[in-house]
Amino acid sequence: MPVQDHNGTPIWHKRTTAESLTRWVGWLIGVAIFVFCWQRISESTTWFFVWDAPRIANDIWTRATPPRWEYITQLGRPIWDTLNIATMGTLIALCLSVPVAFLAARNTTPSALFIRPIALLIIVSTRSINSLIWALLLIAIIGPGVFAGVVAIAIRSIGFCAKLLYEAIEEIDVSQVEAITATGGSRWQVMAYGIVPQILPAFAGIAVFRWDINIRESTVLGLVGAGGIGLQLSSSLNVLAWPQVSLILLVILAAVVISEWVSAKVRGAII
Repeated sequence: MPVQDHNGTPIWHKRTTAESLTRWVGWLIGVAIFVFCWQRISESTTWFFVWDAPRIANDIWTRATPPRWEYITQLGRPIWDTLNIATMGTLIALCLSVPVAFLAARNTTPSALFIRPIALLIIVSTRSINSLIWALLLIAIIGPGVFAGVVAIAIRSIGFCAKLLYEAIEEIDVSQVEAITATGGSRWQVMAYGIVPQILPAFAGIAVFRWDINIRESTVLGLVGAGGIGLQLSSSLNVLAWPQVSLILLVILAAVVISEWVSAKVRGAII
């Protein structure tokens, strides 16, 4: 906005006085909130342990190295369980997320007033709760073990897969749907020949991407008793067997790196 000096020469400013004042007030409020939150955090923090953390970390590192390599013979079954939890959970979630996605998409839902809000509620509710919390609830209901981990991963993944899929459904090329409809195709024929072929690449990419995420999440479900290699990690931590802990972490890292490589190759082949 231009203003004039005493000689009448216009001087351009990026913001008006009111805008600049509002900006400074906003910054002042933000700093005040930050200071208040920092004070609350400081009151509930034992700073002695914070300053002593480097020494403790170095002590744990010394105890954890070198890893106990002979213990790897006992990690075959747990890591296999972890892969099964991630894979089975992903497959179940994909089967359940497909109908939910079609019910949530504006261009395929039978009722935008009643059914679509229910489908969106399912998507939001399953995405908003972490898989560890689902595992804790399921362990209390069906008991500890791999099955609880599979169901926890499946429930957690439904909302993620359904959300991305229904967005892909809403972004399809409507001309193909209109062409099939114009030839007298039924609702199911329109879906099978006009919608499904368009979303198949997105569906495959979503499936691989979610499986990659579930590999990571399934490695920690054992910490709450849902099976997998996390159970071995929890047991080793409880007895302070740090060489075993370091080996388990290396195995988990290797599994995650391999799953990332596989998912990248598959997504590259699909896209």
